[in-house]
Amino acid sequence: MSPVIEALELTRNFPSRSGLIGAKRDVWALRGINLSIARGETVGVVGESGCGKSTLGNILLGLDSPTGGGVRFEGKYLHDFKGAHRRAMRKRMQLVFQDPFGSLDPRRSVGAQIADGLRNHDVVPGSETDAEVARLLTLVGLDPSVAPRRPSQFSGGQRQRIAIARALAPRPDFIVADEPVSALDVSIQAQIVNLLADLREELDLAMLFISHDLHVVRHLCTRVVVMYLGRIVEEGPAEQVFTDPRHPYTQALLAATPSLKRPAGEMGDVLDGELPSPANPPSGCAFRTRCPLATEACAAGVPPLEHIAHDRKVACIRAELTGGKGGLQ
Repeated sequence: MSPVIEALELTRNFPSRSGLIGAKRDVWALRGINLSIARGETVGVVGESGCGKSTLGNILLGLDSPTGGGVRFEGKYLHDFKGAHRRAMRKRMQLVFQDPFGSLDPRRSVGAQIADGLRNHDVVPGSETDAEVARLLTLVGLDPSVAPRRPSQFSGGQRQRIAIARALAPRPDFIVADEPVSALDVSIQAQIVNLLADLREELDLAMLFISHDLHVVRHLCTRVVVMYLGRIVEEGPAEQVFTDPRHPYTQALLAATPSLKRPAGEMGDVLDGELPSPANPPSGCAFRTRCPLATEACAAGVPPLEHIAHDRKVACIRAELTGGKGGLQ
């Protein structure tokens, strides 16, 4: 199946200065990212804060520009879309924000905010706007009668449903969901995750799902990408990555995740040390300073992301020693 969205050797750096008169340094948020997402597929992106997850999402949506490489939407580079063509493309790519309390305008009704996407992109004739708002509210599990209410009259989970309805208004093909359940109560998170899974199947969406919660990613995502300091270190089908992680970093992330079979007080080996500065990463494999398997060879060069199976990729020169360790129970 042809991908809806593709990242091709994406790099992104941000100029930085150490102190008031310090030397300028480039902070690399992304380094050589290759990724594709097809219709009906949700790709989860996981990793510690600062690994480049949100930067990747913003560049895929065209909200930020890469320093190098490019993004293709249905086979065409984003930078080739101009004027009316760019406007038409933009409505097919939408973002669901992390904070359902801050992403909605408290002064306006939720129906009016959903209708904005319909009017701005000429989705339906004006006479059909109210009916389409009602359809979208029903689609996300809310009664259409709530349209005149303001956001303050809703719970966090209901607000996120409204935010999802607003994102769906332009009838997108690709959605980036950036930590969409992290601000919600645990009891509500599963409802929103199940809603996103249902919408993906019903609308045949391509979705990038950014999250710190590995249990949520395992439940929702068809494929998972593990990032460390701007690079992909492991990629594959979600169930395979979570039951048989092959990169030491993936194993450490999973070992630090509580589960019913392994409560928080009985976790396995967890990450040692601090995340290195993206302005001054270690030579070679950036994870080597925290890796229990690191050798001198790991400092010699950046390990390429290579196939270890048909649909599994790992960037580790010692991947042959990592099988069968640290799966999420």
